[in-house]
Amino acid sequence: MSFQRQAFIMAGGSGERFWPVSTFQRPKQFLKLASPEATLLRQSVDRAAACVGLNQTHIATGRHLVDPSQAECPDLTPSQILAEPAKRNTAGCLIWVAANIIARNPDSWATTSVAILTADQRISPESEFTETVRRAMEAAEAHGTIVTIGIRPDRPETGFGYIELTEDSAPGHVQPIVRFREKPDRATAEEFLASGRFLWNSGMFFYTVPTFLAELEQAQPEMARATREIAACLAAGDEPGAVAIFENLPSISIDFAVMEKSSRVEVVEATFTWDDLGSWDAIARSYSPDEHGNVALGSHRTIEASGNIVYVDQPETEVCLLGVENLVVVVSGGKVLICTPDRAQEVKKFLSPA
Repeated sequence: MSFQRQAFIMAGGSGERFWPVSTFQRPKQFLKLASPEATLLRQSVDRAAACVGLNQTHIATGRHLVDPSQAECPDLTPSQILAEPAKRNTAGCLIWVAANIIARNPDSWATTSVAILTADQRISPESEFTETVRRAMEAAEAHGTIVTIGIRPDRPETGFGYIELTEDSAPGHVQPIVRFREKPDRATAEEFLASGRFLWNSGMFFYTVPTFLAELEQAQPEMARATREIAACLAAGDEPGAVAIFENLPSISIDFAVMEKSSRVEVVEATFTWDDLGSWDAIARSYSPDEHGNVALGSHRTIEASGNIVYVDQPETEVCLLGVENLVVVVSGGKVLICTPDRAQEVKKFLSPA
């Protein structure tokens, strides 16, 4: 059977973890966190287009981010940017994607395969990513499974979810998973790393639309029924009806809703380098440090300072560090953030009222 392949980039976000540079109106996919040449969203669109073609590449985002996404990626048509009616986590995003595919392709949705990609990861080289995606989509189409990409851990990371395998894998090899494991504590992460039987969960998924609906029906029958009803409303031009149904969905992740309950999940180990850009400390893994281990973007001076991360997006402002080490210093929009890298995940606390 021949499948039409489409890619959808999950690009919502609330702009919390890269505060004060990222905001609700300008979350991290609009920042140049992995390269000084392009934003994360632009890089993601280019990678997706290399896999399925630009005409089959889409962005799934919040309504308030449609115009910024269109401005960042003017080579996409308005119909290639899906506006989710409300924030309903990744399960809601994938349901909205499936319903739109069904409504727009009434005669061919059953032979459509989907790549669900992300807009907040550093990936290179593109050629290796494209090859890994090809293997994942071929496996999903041939086996009727949901395939994810796993990343070989190189450190005991506590900020990522993990995938447990029956045996050690090899790059490019597709195999069934034992189960998904939640973000571990430090000791457990060290055990995972030492065993060789765990991969990081990249959060990217590949499946045919019928497989997704079947697994959703098995795990969450009410959500599967809602998907069909949303698709019917969209096909009939009743967007308010589709929105009303969508807004009644629970806000849960696709991992919890489907993946952890499915027996039809496979994983392919990535052959590319990867990092999840989840907080300011990730910058140190994306840019080359100076001879003292400082990573700096923007105007700065350092004297007897080492291991610091500096981000300045105001050209009239220069950050000067003297005799300090292992700090994150961010200057943006009239605000200054100073913290240690191990507390970088907590910067969203500043978004709450004092």
